[in-house]
Amino acid sequence: MTDMHPNPVLGVIGGSGVYEIDGLADLAWRRVESPWGAPSDELLFGTLDGVRMVFLPRHGRGHRHSPSSINYRANIDAMKRAGVTDIISVSACGSFRDELVPGMFVIVDQFIDRTFARQKSFFGEGMVAHVSMAHPVSRRLGDWCAAACEAEGIPYHRGGTYLAMEGPQFSSLAESNLYRSWGCDVIGMTNMPEAKLAREAEISYATVAMVTDYDCWHPDHDHVEVEAIIGVLLGNADKARALVKRVAPNMKARPALCPQGCDRALDNALITAPEARDPALLAKLDAVAGRVLNG
Repeated sequence: MTDMHPNPVLGVIGGSGVYEIDGLADLAWRRVESPWGAPSDELLFGTLDGVRMVFLPRHGRGHRHSPSSINYRANIDAMKRAGVTDIISVSACGSFRDELVPGMFVIVDQFIDRTFARQKSFFGEGMVAHVSMAHPVSRRLGDWCAAACEAEGIPYHRGGTYLAMEGPQFSSLAESNLYRSWGCDVIGMTNMPEAKLAREAEISYATVAMVTDYDCWHPDHDHVEVEAIIGVLLGNADKARALVKRVAPNMKARPALCPQGCDRALDNALITAPEARDPALLAKLDAVAGRVLNG
């Protein structure tokens, strides 16, 4: 028996261009059907130095989906069906801290979910489950992302709280100041319920929040020109590709079992008695919860 995972697959959820990585081979776009509806786009399968990878443009190619219209359940379910064991989520964010400057990456370790118009769980009536979100991201993946930033010279901050807002509008000044008073570090619109669903699907997950600007709390925010923000966005995309390329080789030493228990999050989470479970819902859970339902 080996202590390494026999078939690790690195998934990346992010912008449409994050998969344009030098050396990425065996590329193929494939539609993965999900009982939860249509994912944001086809999935891009490829290999990088022998590491299997799967990419999903979160908003779809051409940015077709708003944060509220993304089918997060279908996205995570499709990644699970594609064999993904680990997910790196890269997304733009605003900063609540002077020291978290545009162009910096924040390797998030906590979330506050303020979204309200999204389906947030694979479970429900007929199959109830409660997973722990106390430690929602993988420390191992966070370590790999931090090491990648170090190697690439990317300015980064390890740790931080991501406030997920519904959008698509940005915060009011009152909201921005409220979230700062809560101790939040960055704000975005897409990592919830994505992180919750990855946890339910027993996929190790980490967020790399790429700062593009200060939220409206900052006294100089209104003076930043659009050209400057676009320049930060383009620079962040280049750095995101470099980070992913650095992280990928670590998958060759991916442990068979996640030390943090991400791949066993459902062990004590299922509540509904076997005789009371809804067969139709169980059928939809074949990928997400197959390990515990069929074990």
